[in-house]
Amino acid sequence: MTSNTPATSQGVQRGEDRSQLLPNQWNPSDVESELYEGWVSAGYFKADAASDKPPFSIVLPPPNVTGRLHMGHALDHTLIDAMSRRRRMQGYEVLWLPGSDHAGIATQTRVESDLKKRESKDRFDYGREEFIERVWEWKDEYGGLIQQQMRAIGDSVDWSRERFTLDEGLSRAVQTIFKALFDQGMIYQDNRMVNWSPVLQTAISDIEVNYEDVEGELVSLRYGSLNDDEPHVIVATTRVETMLGDVAVAVHPEDERYADLVGTTLPHPFLPDREMVIIADDYVDPEFGTGAVKITPAHDPNDFAMGQRHDLPMPVVLDETGHVSGTGTQFDGMDRFEAREKIRLALEEQGRVVARKHPYVHSVGHSERSGEPIEPRLSLQWWVDVKKLAKMSGDAVREGDTTIYPASQEPRWFDWVDNMHDWTISRQLWWGHRIPIWYGPEGEVVCCGPDDEPPTGEGWHQDEDVLDTWFSSALWPFSTMGWPENTPDLQKFYPTSVLVTGYDILFFWVARMMMFATFADTLEGSPLHGKANGENQAARDGRPQVPFKDVFLHGLVRDEHGRKMSKSLGNGIDPMDWVRDYGADALRFTLARGANPGADLPVGEHSAQSSRNFATKLYNATKFALMNGAQIGELPPREELTDADRWILDRLEATRALVDDALERYEFSLANENLYKFAWGEFCDWYLEIAKVQIPRDWDSATKEEYARGVNTQVVLGRVLDAVLRLLHPAMPFVTETLWTALTKDVEGYPESLVIAEWPDQSMTNNGAEPDELAARRMADLEKLVTELRRFRADQGVKPKQRVPGRLDFAAVDLEEEEAAIRSLARLEEPGDDWETTASIELRLSQATITVELDTSDAVDIEAERKRLEKDLANAQKELDNAAKKLSNENFLNKAPEHVVADIKERQVVAQEEFDRITRRLEGLPKK
Repeated sequence: MTSNTPATSQGVQRGEDRSQLLPNQWNPSDVESELYEGWVSAGYFKADAASDKPPFSIVLPPPNVTGRLHMGHALDHTLIDAMSRRRRMQGYEVLWLPGSDHAGIATQTRVESDLKKRESKDRFDYGREEFIERVWEWKDEYGGLIQQQMRAIGDSVDWSRERFTLDEGLSRAVQTIFKALFDQGMIYQDNRMVNWSPVLQTAISDIEVNYEDVEGELVSLRYGSLNDDEPHVIVATTRVETMLGDVAVAVHPEDERYADLVGTTLPHPFLPDREMVIIADDYVDPEFGTGAVKITPAHDPNDFAMGQRHDLPMPVVLDETGHVSGTGTQFDGMDRFEAREKIRLALEEQGRVVARKHPYVHSVGHSERSGEPIEPRLSLQWWVDVKKLAKMSGDAVREGDTTIYPASQEPRWFDWVDNMHDWTISRQLWWGHRIPIWYGPEGEVVCCGPDDEPPTGEGWHQDEDVLDTWFSSALWPFSTMGWPENTPDLQKFYPTSVLVTGYDILFFWVARMMMFATFADTLEGSPLHGKANGENQAARDGRPQVPFKDVFLHGLVRDEHGRKMSKSLGNGIDPMDWVRDYGADALRFTLARGANPGADLPVGEHSAQSSRNFATKLYNATKFALMNGAQIGELPPREELTDADRWILDRLEATRALVDDALERYEFSLANENLYKFAWGEFCDWYLEIAKVQIPRDWDSATKEEYARGVNTQVVLGRVLDAVLRLLHPAMPFVTETLWTALTKDVEGYPESLVIAEWPDQSMTNNGAEPDELAARRMADLEKLVTELRRFRADQGVKPKQRVPGRLDFAAVDLEEEEAAIRSLARLEEPGDDWETTASIELRLSQATITVELDTSDAVDIEAERKRLEKDLANAQKELDNAAKKLSNENFLNKAPEHVVADIKERQVVAQEEFDRITRRLEGLPKK
């Protein structure tokens, strides 16, 4: 690691014009790819497990192997890369470990679809082994797109450690953890309720279910006698077809309307051998509907729970494809949607349909992968008993071993882990980690670990299902580092420093990683046991090791109107379009500047344009600085610097301190917004303009004082640019690398790349000096005065570049040393012999009032300006008259909506302000 400043000062000498080191304009596409591949070739991103530097490690949330980079990914990657680059510059040994997920359902569906199109075959035409070979072929040929896109946006990952959730090492980890859980009775097989996809014919996880409001029909039907005087109940349903699986009707225990019916039975309309019992259960809301609920235990999660409590039969009436099956009725073989209509018609014929409400809008879960409504269904699956695991996960946050950012997300974490249901981990697929369970001819069940020989012989076979993709992803923080082996990476980089992900998968992925990591730490002989990056295990009271010290949860990227991006709305943004049109830095800075912890991030095209303009501003500012001799050297003594020099260095230090503090708390928006304001506003708009005055135009004719001041300004310019580019590098790596290497070219003691330069500290910004309050006050006065003069000139109709004579009275304010800068910034020239005061302003500054007199006689066509203002005044008067007319009309006020009246009142206020401003301007014009 190099020092922040060169080993030797260049001394007091005139800086050379080095602007030719940069092209005339910034064109990201010309340099980004070459810069990135250069960084990779140089090994800047490769972590060293043998290093004695403190570790910083982070694992990439593995994208699906089928995936493309979307805006959510881009946000994730931008923030992780910003963290990694900053820590690398701070002297940490950084491991950002990349990889991808085999994405069981998505990948198998994709390959099956391709085979269907190309060969008109499905997986069953090939058989399991040959089909899996086809999937691997597809993965090798098409599965690397997202990695290419990661390179395009500048991810500083260690490509030498890239992992895949189905690679050999991770497969070993999966089998190890499965067997450990199985042996402890924490993995079991049972018939329970799952989300079932009839199209994919597999159970799917909660995160793969999207809930949508749909227009359906609420049908109220009558069970029991059709005679009102005889026993009957009325229930309502949106899924009429499930009534074939009804085994009971539930009412509330205290509902007097049904007290006499509890314990009795009613005949099923289509199944004469089934008697439906009427049960009493506190779950039923007596105030909702009729207070009676049909119970279908095999096709509704709430009914299933009630069926368990009351020991009800649980007939499955819809098969794996969503067709009615095994009921013995005329509806067998019908698709569930066809059966819904036919069963309703049959019930109507019996006189049992009491009412129909259509349309009836309600929320329905849909499969994320195949799009159809999911079917809650009783199914034999493998499950993880999560009670112990969930408790350890909750305790990890309660005890402070893992900290969640922002803290406002903690209650959601505890609400989830403290009330977690057992996790279904089996999927009816072929692509994935096959469940390591073997069944024998005599009913034997054997679980095999990675080093066990599976049983063979007649009648032995392996379970057909594979594990949920989230099962292998839950091992990601430590399996990727070699667990269950005790590897150097595991010893150096585990636990990881921080996990970065969206708050929407706090439960589905983050909780699962916490569960498996803390469990793995409890295993005898596990390399995680007692491992805490040098931290004494005893100091943690024997609590199991966590997979990450911090969890940073960012929000979701939305469109500029705050809407969720979706195909149906057509409002999605491809981040690679922004990379192509505006550059990777523009994409990254837009996301980093908007990333508030836990808050959603609205973005639009104007956001990317603004960030591109910022990159261009930096480029032009650096080119100007190089043109004017900006140099890298030791800062001169404070007393030799101008007010502007001391002020910009103090503001640089204040910005650096704020940025450091914000980034430590993952407040990326705060950090980058302040960098933007400092770089664009204070540095480019003010200090660079002042520097033009302080650097002599003609060095040969400059006095000794002017010469020294100019050289000092060049050094301050170089120092501020050096620090600003370092601070911006984590968010904008490409443009900052380009500019910084030009700025520091051939400077002794500086590295060849900003990637491995040191992160700025106070010794680099203002040498640890106390802020100069006098310089700050004078610069604040200068800004206020120049801003007011610019506004006044605009009001007077003076063109922006037109110089006008002006007299500054510094009798009461101490801005004499800033006069040259004020005149340059406000475009005021010294009065000549034919001076005539045509306008003047008085402005209160920090200490007193300053008077500025101007001669605008040659800068403004008085008569043309008078005509223009009179026209504007007439328009303002017309707007006032229209508003007054409407607001005085009682009939209008009584009928118009409130927001319309409020809008007219606001327009009246604006028009009055404009009328008064124009009137004052006309009164201030010279008389004819």
